[in-house]
Amino acid sequence: MNKGIPTTLETESVGKLLMQYAIPAILAMAAQSLYNITDSIFIGHGVGALALSGLAISFPLMNLSAAFATLTGVGAAALLSIRLGQKDYETANTILGNVITLNIIIGVLYSALVLIFLEPILYFFGASDETLPYAASFMRIILYGNVITYLFFALNAVLRSSGAPRKAMWATIFTVLINIVLNPLFVFKFGWGIRGSATATVISQTVVLAWQLKFFSNKSHFIHLQKGIYKLKKRIVKDSLSIGISPFSMNAAACVIVILINQGLLHNGGDLAVGAYGIVNRISFLFVMIVMGFNQGMQPIVGYNYGAHQNERVIQVLKIVILWATGVMTLGFAVVQLFPHAVAAIFTTDEVLTDFAVTGLRCVFMFFPLIGFQMVTSTFFQSIEKPKQAIFMSLTRQVIFLIPLLLILPHFWGIKGVWLSMPISDFLSVIVAIILLTKQLRKFKT
Repeated sequence: MNKGIPTTLETESVGKLLMQYAIPAILAMAAQSLYNITDSIFIGHGVGALALSGLAISFPLMNLSAAFATLTGVGAAALLSIRLGQKDYETANTILGNVITLNIIIGVLYSALVLIFLEPILYFFGASDETLPYAASFMRIILYGNVITYLFFALNAVLRSSGAPRKAMWATIFTVLINIVLNPLFVFKFGWGIRGSATATVISQTVVLAWQLKFFSNKSHFIHLQKGIYKLKKRIVKDSLSIGISPFSMNAAACVIVILINQGLLHNGGDLAVGAYGIVNRISFLFVMIVMGFNQGMQPIVGYNYGAHQNERVIQVLKIVILWATGVMTLGFAVVQLFPHAVAAIFTTDEVLTDFAVTGLRCVFMFFPLIGFQMVTSTFFQSIEKPKQAIFMSLTRQVIFLIPLLLILPHFWGIKGVWLSMPISDFLSVIVAIILLTKQLRKFKT
C-alpha cells in the first residue's frame, strides 16, 4: 500500500476524523472570512463609504468567478475522495492534472470576456457614476489574477481530499496573513486605495500557489504532478462537472441574487444602502464560511466511506456536522440581534450607512439558526454523488424562492422588503432540505 494514502478515513473513529479534517478547514475558512472583513474595514475607513458600495457592486462578478472555480475544484475534490475510497490511485492522479488544465482554460476565458465588457456589466449590476470607478478599479486587478485564484482554490481542495487538511489550512492562513500585511501598506502607505486591496489579494495567492505547486511536485507523494495527467479525459471532466454543478449553480444564482439585491437597495435607499449590504454580506459570510469549513472537513470522510460502502459511518458524520453547524449559526444570530450597532460600527463611522446596516443585519439573520442544516445537507448530497438533489436544493433557495421574493416584496415594503426576502427564502429552503434528506436516509436503511 502506498505511503500516505488516507486509509484512516475508513477505520478511524468518526469524531476524531472530523476534528482532524474539519478544524483545519474551519480555521482556514474563518481566516479567509476575517480577511474579507478586514479588507472591507480598510476600504471603509481608508477610502470611504462609497468605496464600500463599489466593493458591494463587484460581488456578483466575484460570485460568478467563484462559481466557475467551484465547478471544477469542488467537483474534482469530491470525485478524488471517492476514487481514493475505491483504491483507484491512477485515476486520482489524472484528476489532479485535469483540474489544473480545466482551471487554466476557464480562468483565461472568464477574465478575457469580463474585461472587455466590464463597465457596462457593473452598471447593470447596480453601479452609479459615483461607485463605478471604485468597482471597476477593484475588479480589473482581480480579473488579471483570475487564473491564479482558480488554481489556488482548486489545489487547496485537492490537498484536503488527498489527506492533507492541515496543509490546506496553512495555505489559506498564509494567504490571509500576507493579505493583512500588504493591505494597509498598499491602501494607506502607497495611497493605491481600493486598487491596493485587490493587488494584495492577487500577490498573496500567487505566493501560496507557488508553494502548492512545489508540494504536488514531490514524487514521493501518492498524488503528484507528472507527465500524461494534463490531457483532459472525457469521463473525469464529465464526472467532476456533474458533481461541481451544484455549488456552481449556487454561486451563479448568488450572482443574479446580488444583482437584484443591489438594484433593489439602490432604487429604494441609494448608494449607501448598497454599501450596507456589503457590511451585512461580510458578517453573514463569517459564519457561513465556518459552516463551509465543517462541510469541507466532512466531504472527504463522507466521500471515502460512501465509496467504501460504509453507510453507517456516513450517517454518523452527517449527524455530528449538522449539530455543529446549527450551533455556529445560532451564535451568529445571537451576536447580530444583540449588538447590531457595534457590528456595523466596525466598518464605518457614517451614521446613515450604519442605520441601513443595522436594519439589514436584523432582518437577514432572522432565521440564521436554520441555515446550517440546509448547507450541510447540500454538501452531503454532493459528497455521495447525488448532484441532482444538491442542484435542486441550490435552486430552491437561490432561484425558486428568493428571486420571486426580491421581485415582489420591495413593491410593498420598499427597502425592508429587500432585506426580508432573504430570511423567508432561507426558511422555505430548510423545509425542502428536510424532505430530501429524510428520503435519502430511508434509502440508506433499506
